Amino acid sequence: MADAPHSFDLHSAFRDHGSVLLGFTINALRDRALAEDCVQETFLRAWRARDRFDPAKGGERTWLFAIARNVIADALRARDRLPRISASNESTADVDVAAETPDPLTGLGLTEALALLPDEQRDAIIAIHLTGYSYAEFSARCGVPVATLRTRVFYGLRAVRGHLDEPGGARD
Repeated sequence: MADAPHSFDLHSAFRDHGSVLLGFTINALRDRALAEDCVQETFLRAWRARDRFDPAKGGERTWLFAIARNVIADALRARDRLPRISASNESTADVDVAAETPDPLTGLGLTEALALLPDEQRDAIIAIHLTGYSYAEFSARCGVPVATLRTRVFYGLRAVRGHLDEPGGARD
């Protein structure tokens, strides 16, 4: 089979994106062994669908994250189907606990969107909006002017919103 002009190279994709995908899946699943299985499954699915990868539609990293998101959703559904071991004195009130548990896919879109940002934008957003640094504090810490940090946060948040609003994003 002849390679397409924009073929998918599994080895370089794993080298370039494997560790960030592992971090993403660990964060989503809170289970390293399951996350490692999901990353393996992500690259297996990517390799099987390599002829459908079109760089004109999006970057390799974006494509891999979309696949990983589906793999994670499948893993979460499979985990939810497993019977739960509980104490023998379980009351009927405890039966509805699963319904009250927040959906782990809710934050997955945000995590994915942040992972797709350039490092400078992601670091600024995390420091300012998640860690609680002021712009002045983070500027003093990293040596970047406040105006530059504001620009990075502005464009980073705009990219995150765009990712969340796109078809297949977290708000679907």
